[in-house]
Amino acid sequence: MIIDLPSTTTSALNKKLVEIREQGGQVALGRVLTLVIVADDDAKLEDAIEAANGASREHPSRVIVVAKGARTAAPRIDGQIRVGGDAGASEVIVLRLYGPLVSQGQSAVVPLLLPDAPIVTWWPGAGPKDPAKDPLGELAQRRITDSAAEKNPVRALTTRAKAYTAGDTDLAWTRLTRWRAQLVSALDLPPYEKVTGATVTGEADSPSTELLAGWLAEYLKVPVKRVKSTGAAGIISVRLDRRSGPVELHRPDGRVGTLTQPGQPTRRIALQRRDNQDCLIEELRRLDPDEVYETSLHGLSKITSGTNGKTGAPPKADVTSPAAAAAAAAPAPAAGSGSGSGSRSGKGKK
Repeated sequence: MIIDLPSTTTSALNKKLVEIREQGGQVALGRVLTLVIVADDDAKLEDAIEAANGASREHPSRVIVVAKGARTAAPRIDGQIRVGGDAGASEVIVLRLYGPLVSQGQSAVVPLLLPDAPIVTWWPGAGPKDPAKDPLGELAQRRITDSAAEKNPVRALTTRAKAYTAGDTDLAWTRLTRWRAQLVSALDLPPYEKVTGATVTGEADSPSTELLAGWLAEYLKVPVKRVKSTGAAGIISVRLDRRSGPVELHRPDGRVGTLTQPGQPTRRIALQRRDNQDCLIEELRRLDPDEVYETSLHGLSKITSGTNGKTGAPPKADVTSPAAAAAAAAPAPAAGSGSGSGSRSGKGKK
């Protein structure tokens, strides 16, 4: 059910929500968080709502969408409430702000927040350079951006890396989970040799490729070469050099990867690019700061400055990082770094 409330107020929206709840049995008690979506691009607005509706089946939430109308118009708020089949397991409130209210998104959102519930802010399109200082970002425990949706994805990623605040994350990072899990699993198999170098190949403007290189540089403490390619989109391949031969994970078509390593049979692995709904579901599973993402940003800065591979203080433990496996140079069947599952103890469509 979709209810339009043109030229409305936040008080009228709250009143209508209570009325819908009383008449149709919609309840807010089961909502676990408030998801604020900031969508300046109408083309992305419906896609973002669809992704949030899908994610709400695992994370029931109140979704507040802030869209910007014409700045030259008279000040007003056009509201829309979606419940039932049009909102998944959530309730969706769409606020379109006009005139001077365009810059007052925080004031419009605050009266609609669920009491005593965590807040997550998501920019599915172009986001702020410093999410933590954005008015809508200041409200949230977690702030999700998507560098891949920017005009210059890599520049956007490096800019936000400099302004990183605990609680920031990026969907370019979430798209790496399967890649990281497979690489860790490979290093957990014999021979247990030290990785001496790494090469990451991917599209020139792929922020996920940059983050993968940063993750390897920081946790393996080896030189990482970033190779830019125009032959395919996103991440194409990763090569980890070891004395007995390289570990290579190659995905030329964006769907199926091939893992090869000495002493092991060649394996074909499903590595299709993840959609926004899948990534959003994963991100909403944790509301604490992602320390592994932060460490990988540090590794990315090393690559950018040309200092990667130099030793330093050991990073914090990461269950799905290759750190422990790479360090197990002695021929003892140690447990390495874990099972390589895609859990968010260490996380990764590009």
